[in-house]
Amino acid sequence: MACFFSKLICYESFGKKEIQSVTEVMMEFWARLLNVVLAIAIGCGGVIGLFYLANIGINALPKPWNRRLLPWVYISPALLLLSAYLILPTVQTFYLSFFDGRSQNFVGVQNYIFAFSDPAMLEAFRNNLLWLTLVTGVSVSLGLIIAVLVDKVPYEPIIKSLIFLPMAISFVGASVIWRFIYAYKPAGADQIGILNALLVTFGFEPVGWIVEQSVNNFALIAIMIWLYTGFAMVILSSAVKGIPEEVIEAARIDGANSWQIFWRITIPMIRSTILVVSTTIIILVLKVFDIVFVMTGGNFGTEVIASRMIKEMFNYRNFGRGSAIAIVLLIFIIPVMVSNIQRFRAQER
Repeated sequence: MACFFSKLICYESFGKKEIQSVTEVMMEFWARLLNVVLAIAIGCGGVIGLFYLANIGINALPKPWNRRLLPWVYISPALLLLSAYLILPTVQTFYLSFFDGRSQNFVGVQNYIFAFSDPAMLEAFRNNLLWLTLVTGVSVSLGLIIAVLVDKVPYEPIIKSLIFLPMAISFVGASVIWRFIYAYKPAGADQIGILNALLVTFGFEPVGWIVEQSVNNFALIAIMIWLYTGFAMVILSSAVKGIPEEVIEAARIDGANSWQIFWRITIPMIRSTILVVSTTIIILVLKVFDIVFVMTGGNFGTEVIASRMIKEMFNYRNFGRGSAIAIVLLIFIIPVMVSNIQRFRAQER
């Protein structure tokens, strides 16, 4: 509706010859609305009808067979979609990783040799390792500390909401915000970035946070820590609150102080949750691309695996190398995902 009225106003701001008639605009609006209604009706109605007919067909079969086939009928649409949008593209990417840039000539494992020997890729591996160590370690540690400190504090919901708030911002939106924080002007000019304004106020020289290679990776990592500390805090806070109060009281009666309770009761009892949060953040960090792309474009020594993959695939049009890097990234992520799923299952038991 907003688009429709803005379009109408826009049309009315021009001369008569350029004005699209109100009738045409109204017809276009109703046609689009009809398309939306038909799409919802056909989509939802089709799915309901499909399952209804499949259920009738399954019930018509003999009992030993209908029980075995019924679950497969319900999960088959999901399996088909997974095959079409996940499994087949993965197989095709693996296949293309053994061909040259134009996907015409078979080159064996040359693309994988490139992935593990090219200086830019080695830099990407090094940076990803730095991201994994710092983002996972700092986010989980800060999240756990905050979860324990604000537990049972009167303003706990407000504090948690403020810390969790960055999770609602996309990577691109967060990067734009932090570009203003890291903004740099030469010494002597008025600084519009908060960090450099503070440095100049206290008598220091402004720093090019994004272009200076000694600090730019840490500056980018700080953005992701800012985003995911709230996520870690919320999950760990639930685990902390799940510790039986009797255990804490018994430890206090035995003379344990808060530090001993934290290390000898809290940490061991929420260890599985800490590992789940850590592996989840590891998966997210391995896929990091948006922050690097928006802030530096992978320049100034900030390349990561995902940004290099995008460059090879779309900037240099080398589909073989891009596919090989994608497979390498997938291989790194799979063990972490399997571990995460196993821990989820263990928690459910």
